[in-house]
Amino acid sequence: MVSSNATSGHACPSIKPTSNGVFQGDNPLDFALPLAILQICLVVVVTRGLAFLLRPLRQPRVIAEIIGGILLGPSALGRSKVYLQAVFPTRSLTVLDTLANIGLIFFLFLAGLELDPKSLGRTGKKALAIAMAGISLPFAMGIGTSFILRLAISKDVNSTAFLVFMGVALSITAFPVLARILAELKLLTTDIGRMAMSAAAVNDVAAWILLALAISLSGSNSSPIISFWVFLSGFIFVICSILIVPPIFKWMTKWCQEGEPVEEMYVCATLAAVLAAGFVTDAIGIHAMFGAFVIGILVPKEAPFAGALVEKVEDIVSGLFLPLYFVSSGLKTNVATIQGLQSWGLLVLVIFTACFGKIVGTFVVSILCKVPLRESLAMAFLMNTKGLVELIVLNIGKDRKVLNDETFSIMVLMALFTTFITTPLVTAVYKPARRVKMADYKYRTVERRSSNTKLRILACFHGSRNISSIINLLEVSRGVEKAEGLCVYAMHLMELSERTSAILMVHKARKNGLPFWNRGQRSGSNLVVVAFDAFQQLSRVSVRPMTAISSMADMHEDICTTAERKRAAMIILPFHKHQRLDGSLETTRTDFQLVNRRVLGDAPCSVGILVDRRFGGTTQVSASNVSYVITVLFFGGRDDREALAYGARMAEHPGVSLKVFRFLVKPEAGGEISRVKPEAGGEISRVDMDGSSSTRLGSLDEDFISELKQKMSKDDSVKLEEKFVGNAAETIDAIHEARHSNLFLVGRLPDGEIALALRSSSDSPELGPVGGLLASSDISTTASVLVVKQYSSQVSLDLALQIG
Repeated sequence: MVSSNATSGHACPSIKPTSNGVFQGDNPLDFALPLAILQICLVVVVTRGLAFLLRPLRQPRVIAEIIGGILLGPSALGRSKVYLQAVFPTRSLTVLDTLANIGLIFFLFLAGLELDPKSLGRTGKKALAIAMAGISLPFAMGIGTSFILRLAISKDVNSTAFLVFMGVALSITAFPVLARILAELKLLTTDIGRMAMSAAAVNDVAAWILLALAISLSGSNSSPIISFWVFLSGFIFVICSILIVPPIFKWMTKWCQEGEPVEEMYVCATLAAVLAAGFVTDAIGIHAMFGAFVIGILVPKEAPFAGALVEKVEDIVSGLFLPLYFVSSGLKTNVATIQGLQSWGLLVLVIFTACFGKIVGTFVVSILCKVPLRESLAMAFLMNTKGLVELIVLNIGKDRKVLNDETFSIMVLMALFTTFITTPLVTAVYKPARRVKMADYKYRTVERRSSNTKLRILACFHGSRNISSIINLLEVSRGVEKAEGLCVYAMHLMELSERTSAILMVHKARKNGLPFWNRGQRSGSNLVVVAFDAFQQLSRVSVRPMTAISSMADMHEDICTTAERKRAAMIILPFHKHQRLDGSLETTRTDFQLVNRRVLGDAPCSVGILVDRRFGGTTQVSASNVSYVITVLFFGGRDDREALAYGARMAEHPGVSLKVFRFLVKPEAGGEISRVKPEAGGEISRVDMDGSSSTRLGSLDEDFISELKQKMSKDDSVKLEEKFVGNAAETIDAIHEARHSNLFLVGRLPDGEIALALRSSSDSPELGPVGGLLASSDISTTASVLVVKQYSSQVSLDLALQIG
């Protein structure tokens, strides 16, 4: 856009950039720079505040930004002439629109980075058919609606351009917004998510082509020959870009290695190319954003170069400049222009037409493609998503006098409404969690009757820091060469944000159906891929990688749902603290602690939390070089038995020596259950209690220890040592004797009076009393700790209180 509607047709008053300051009598709001700063700050505060308020409704941030723009414009705050003249005076709108369009150019470059042209080539027939139906029917209905609108409120506009603009506006599906809605609803990795993303990508490209056609038809010169030359020149620009740009970028990516910073020269050259392409397309007569979008599409997505560009550009563009585009749009939106029964009736008509065309067209074709009814309905609602792309179309139409004030306001409200209803409608009709029926999910724990059955582990990690320790732990978990062995699901936990780079990770997660794992590449560009691939080949363990891309508030749902679908017996989570160079533990992110606590409460199987002190060193240890001492601290109870069962499996590895310390109370008179009295100062004392349940648990512990002793007679790598203690201090001293181990295995909530004596206040209750002690500075050890909670179908109320 060249300028706001408020400035069109008038000479823009000159405005100086900076003031001399209030002490010399200058009002900062009379000068361009301080006024632009105030406008940016106001927009950011309002839009981010609305985004925070709308977060419980699970709405994408674009909704908050559209509403924020409308509130700051003449529809709400702008009703006050004093406010409008002070904060958004007419003389400032040219500067505001220029900044907004610079932000738009770079945002469209980022949007181009989100689209992978190779994935478009792999689009299935179903997705292609759905995309075509989702464009053609709404486009036709948009043209039909445009005739009614022209007769009622848009009589003096270019008829051909108006028809095409209305068709494009109603047929668009906002690809970036759709991707975030799918991620928010946990549908990215489902069949419907993949199909919706593919269809939306095709829809997006088709919409841009149609928009280019609409712009070429909407020039001030009504000659069709001019429109033809504009469209032809745009087509030639795209062809030349395809031939010239990719080889240059491929040459640049050769010099950009994974893990190394990208040279500033390459980044500057790319950003300059974006602006140059924008200049060319603007000179042709189509918007400058088209050139930026084309350059973004042509940047190679596989190499780290694309990620580096995103990191350099997206925060300042999405955080500061792009919100100005929404307020620029909001300043042109005046809901007050929608007056009378006719205008509101037209608004209802446009909303109905937009929803009907998109939903019915997509739904019917989905049914014809034999997509199930519930999935077809959800797909139809998802494809009805609008967003920033819709606003871009409307703003261009407004600036080129194709849309008047009333039509523009009606279309903006339509885009807001259709996007707002998407999340609740999809949630209502489609919940994949309902479909999970795991009648054959038998083994939810490591402790089981037959140790020869397959052990399935879901191992989670935050990044490359955890990889070597996780792989070394999995190496010792595989035991001996068994008929069924070990199956590992390696899940990369990634936070989904509003950043474009999160959606780039979604692209990687969808390649070949295997998240972050591209079987077509063995170049070593991804250290995580190489590490797990090497482990799978050397250990002959089945490793299946995946990625959880979700917000921190919902990440535990991804973990638990995946564990149930994969029938995992144990989930291994990294502790929220990592080891520093001096050996102490430093908090990585407190959000990960909340994720761990929620998983403990909701997990469908056993859970282990790994306090990693570089188990096995900083590199992967091969099977022939494994030499570990693993210690199990056994106090009694379900969790301790699970830890011991896991330790017994590890002991089957030829490079592992297992030590089991069984803690018992020093012999005293009587056989009652005991606990710690508050005034005892840690002394273990005996009190009378109903001991029926504890007697049963004690017999289970005895049976388990008896089985271990039988195993010891055949395997000299397992040693059992009984420790008789009388108070907490003696227990800690006994634990201190095993500090030279490589790994501790402990239960989260051990039973018995000895464990009760150890309980103290801790900032990590998810580790339990023993795990918390081993993770603290009270025990000087370099050993890693795996805290185990055994799955139980009877979840106690105490657990919810302890982890909440």
